[in-house]
Amino acid sequence: MKVWLLLGLLLVHEALEDVTGQHLPKNKRPKEPGENRIKPTNKKVKPKIPKIKDRDSADSTPKMQSIMMQVLDKGRFQKPAATLSLLAGQSVELRCKGSRIGWSYPAYLDTFKDSRISVKQNERYGQLTLVNSTSADTGEFSCWGQLCSGYICRKDETKTGSTYIFFTEKGEFFVPSPSYFDVVYLNPDRQAVVPCRVTVLSAKVTLHREFPAKEIPANGTDIVYDMKRGFVYLQPHSEHQGVVYCRAEAGGRSQISVKYQLLYVAVPSGPPSTTILASSNKVKSGDDVSVLCTVLGEPDVEVEFTWIFPGQKDERPVTIQDTWRLIHRGLGHTTRLSQSVITVEDFETIDAGYYICTAQNLQGQTTVATTVEFS
Repeated sequence: MKVWLLLGLLLVHEALEDVTGQHLPKNKRPKEPGENRIKPTNKKVKPKIPKIKDRDSADSTPKMQSIMMQVLDKGRFQKPAATLSLLAGQSVELRCKGSRIGWSYPAYLDTFKDSRISVKQNERYGQLTLVNSTSADTGEFSCWGQLCSGYICRKDETKTGSTYIFFTEKGEFFVPSPSYFDVVYLNPDRQAVVPCRVTVLSAKVTLHREFPAKEIPANGTDIVYDMKRGFVYLQPHSEHQGVVYCRAEAGGRSQISVKYQLLYVAVPSGPPSTTILASSNKVKSGDDVSVLCTVLGEPDVEVEFTWIFPGQKDERPVTIQDTWRLIHRGLGHTTRLSQSVITVEDFETIDAGYYICTAQNLQGQTTVATTVEFS
């Protein structure tokens, strides 16, 4: 059988030479039937690994979603820009998507419970409407979704919206101030703001000292200008005190703001620094006695006093008087002196004991006590 197979291959070989006129290479043997005709190679191929997006890193930071829309005429909507410039008198309607929406807007509109502004919560969105706008309404309008569990709600930081609106009024470059002279306290451990905000977005604003008269540069190191806040003193110190004002220029016209008295604060922020002193610690029957509670603190921080005294359970009549005033302690330092005096007339044995004063501010409270004995 193998002989016949070899003879067949020779005949095919000769036939190919007759057809092509070429001799097949003698060093290559004919392949056996079924023999693999693909020559194996040792070439190394680097496998391609598909790139997989790291979902963990992408999802680790929640995406911020703007939920605010501005309602235009004829029922059209648009996402408001970071700043809007509108003419005073125009109405504004803002909507924020969500079933529970919180709002923030210029405090001026809340001070007098202004009826020009209304806030409503609909089934799918919150709605804020302001009519008959004035330059005093200039400020930040913002909203946020609320995550609630029962009656307790917290802000959803991923669903917010905001826009700062300039309400431009003819002849008014600055947001109106309720007075012609304001006081700004310079505290060494926090920023201070001269709040001369403008109503014209394109206005150039500069800060000036009244005496000696000169411009105070906003160099970005000590003082910066923020159109939403005013001139910000980043690190206030005593050399900054004095009377200043702002100047705005736009469209070939200029205007100056109200004046601001900058006062340096001598006492750092914190719970009240409190002392207590009795007019006498030994009192005879029928005499009067007074106990004074004193706090030295920041000029713009209010202090509340409460008293506990020996005759309180017996409803002993006493007189309590609270007062405060600003005092200057040299080198231009200003401090608020707050005092509370409790007075007991016609002293009796039930009035003897501890007189306890508690002074409280936004940073905390301090309790002090003294004794008054029956002599």
